Amino acid sequence: MKYEFNLKSAPFGLQAICVAFGSLVLVPILTGLSPSVALFTAGIGTLAFQIITRGKIPLFLASSFAYIPAIQYGVQHWGIAKTQSGLITAGIVQIIVAIFIRTFGYGFIKKILPPVVIGPVIMVIGLSLAPVGVNMARGIGTDHTENTCLLVSGITLIVAMWSVMHKGWLKLFPIIIAIAVGYVASIFLGIVDFTPLHNNAWLATPNFTAPVFDWSAVLYMIPIALAPTIEHIGDVSAISSATGENYFKDPGLHATLFGDGFATSLAGFFGGPPNTSYSEVTGAVILTKQFNPAIMTWASIVAIAVAFVGKLSGLLATVPAPVIGGMMILLFGMITTVGIKELHKAGKHDLDKSRNMIIIAVILVFGIGGMTFGNESFHIAGIGLAAITGIVLNAILPKSNEPEPKTPLENI
Repeated sequence: MKYEFNLKSAPFGLQAICVAFGSLVLVPILTGLSPSVALFTAGIGTLAFQIITRGKIPLFLASSFAYIPAIQYGVQHWGIAKTQSGLITAGIVQIIVAIFIRTFGYGFIKKILPPVVIGPVIMVIGLSLAPVGVNMARGIGTDHTENTCLLVSGITLIVAMWSVMHKGWLKLFPIIIAIAVGYVASIFLGIVDFTPLHNNAWLATPNFTAPVFDWSAVLYMIPIALAPTIEHIGDVSAISSATGENYFKDPGLHATLFGDGFATSLAGFFGGPPNTSYSEVTGAVILTKQFNPAIMTWASIVAIAVAFVGKLSGLLATVPAPVIGGMMILLFGMITTVGIKELHKAGKHDLDKSRNMIIIAVILVFGIGGMTFGNESFHIAGIGLAAITGIVLNAILPKSNEPEPKTPLENI
């Protein structure tokens, strides 16, 4: 899709921020970092990513959930400033992997990531996040009754589905429309808390912090960068399948991974959480079929503005969890369907083969079931574990003599 920066794409950027806001600020809240800094670093990180990838891929980068346990551990043991040095190093690890891919080619990537691995990994990206959407839809963790929350999330979901199915301009903005209707319903039902809007100042400088180098934090974070690296490959595959473009070839996996790593290191210098491509926004892209990468430029501009304008972040913070939960049910489901589509596109891939069934089954159960390996100081779980498991099984299980189906990676 051609990059076209104009006012027509601005509403879609706002729509992307509405989808990403809840998760974007949740990571710093859980880890002791600053939400306003996270907004700022998401914005500048995405802009840097777009420059590095020459504005060719519609991805929005923001706070990574994969680093939450590591950041919590680091802040507790070394403090925020020293933990930042470890996060900067994690981004550098991704950059080194990107340089390795650029130097030695994509051969090993093609070999370790066939459709039987990529398809279920993309499904895990959506399905592993499903409980987040459902819990928000039910109002888990809020003071509101579950029935009221389900009513609000149900209204939001129904309006979103109706907008998507409708012809005309409504189909372009199903997320904004659904959130607006859900928000109004929430006001009538009395579950909107306007306190953040009243308390926030109009203008406020984010609480930036400078990193302090610490070898312990650096060595601790280096292996954790593996999971987001593999997750990134799954995200690029998902958006490639959704748009019909081969982003592994142009701008190239080395460029997208370099951009991801650079955005993570850049965030570390300001005191923000590591950046990663956001599945919620990818789901919105798939849902609306608006593939113009300039949308993410507008999303970045909005994120930076919200970081400095307290009233804007306060307004977004008043949107009740059930409203966002209703949307996430649809968006995370859209990601899952892309994974199913990837397996379907494999063509003659015989899913009755024991080998393939084993790989798909273990990836899905590990990724969705919450399997974890490691200890309190370091562990791997979720999408990263699912991807690594799939790669290992694909490498060690005996293969048949039948040719493997082609994927976007094969066209590099």
